[in-house]
Amino acid sequence: MIQTNPPLISAFQHSIPQQVQSTMDVRAGIFLYWLHIICTGVFADVWKVHVEPEMKALVSSCVVLPCSFKYPVQVQPSDRIRAIWHMKDNWDDIIFHGDSTRVKDSFKGRTKLIGSLGGFNCSLEIDEVRNHDNGPYCFRVELETSKKDKYSFVENCVSIQMIEQASKPELQAEQSVQEGETAVFKCSVRHTCPSHQPTLTWNHTGKAIMSYKDIGHGNWETESVLTFIPQKEDDHTSITCTVKHHGNVEGEMTVTHSIFVKEQATLSHILIPSISGLGAALLVGLMCFFIVKRYKKRIADLESRNDNGMWSRLSRMSRRFRSGDGSSGPGGRQQRQVHNSA
Repeated sequence: MIQTNPPLISAFQHSIPQQVQSTMDVRAGIFLYWLHIICTGVFADVWKVHVEPEMKALVSSCVVLPCSFKYPVQVQPSDRIRAIWHMKDNWDDIIFHGDSTRVKDSFKGRTKLIGSLGGFNCSLEIDEVRNHDNGPYCFRVELETSKKDKYSFVENCVSIQMIEQASKPELQAEQSVQEGETAVFKCSVRHTCPSHQPTLTWNHTGKAIMSYKDIGHGNWETESVLTFIPQKEDDHTSITCTVKHHGNVEGEMTVTHSIFVKEQATLSHILIPSISGLGAALLVGLMCFFIVKRYKKRIADLESRNDNGMWSRLSRMSRRFRSGDGSSGPGGRQQRQVHNSA
């Protein structure tokens, strides 16, 4: 009979579950790792597009629909990518296609891509915007790698809100400017057609600098900064900024701003008032001097002729007040009476 060692058997029986558990943990870790790699690749390489769901467009002008996209295969050059824009409700109503014969008649010659498809830019320009160009429009991409590499982004389409009348530009300026110092006037207008920027003009000569800025969500701002040195002739005049949009937009929108010029302080501005004040004071002084000199002798003659006249009484009253309290007391009155009786 074979003898067995009970402690050894017991240790062997306990070691098997631990080894199995360790192996299962390792396999689970490897599975989760590869699952993470696979899921990351799947979710990273997908068909994506980014557009603005709603845009505004000025009728008779143009509008650019911003668009960028991504596809799950190797990057392709522009000539191996086919870009299509179509109506959401009817994919056969194509508003842009590389083959112009497939474009809907009402859009022929009015649409084109802005940017490079190889750079994942699918932005679309619609020129001569019409009232019925509301959309919604969807982007479709087709790759030449295989017949299956194509996708229509019907869940991310663009609608257009029509603007019948262009808005006035915004004019920023100080109402009061200083003569001889540089004055700055800013005129700006917002729009949605960066491929054909509007023009801004001024009714005043000076240095005008144009700039263009992307303010996001398909909106752009065109700004003109006018600088000049105001003169006296500019006082109580007006600065006018006029905007002209691309296309057959009726009329030009203007905005006007009144300006007032403060005269520059010079030496003459200080001396003239000072001299005028001194001259006026001197003239008044001379007039008073001659008046007193002319009438002083006459007043004295009148006083000597009429002791009871007004001037004599005023003179005696003045002397009485100057004589002091002694002359006005009872003793003083008595002395005058004695003198009169004598």
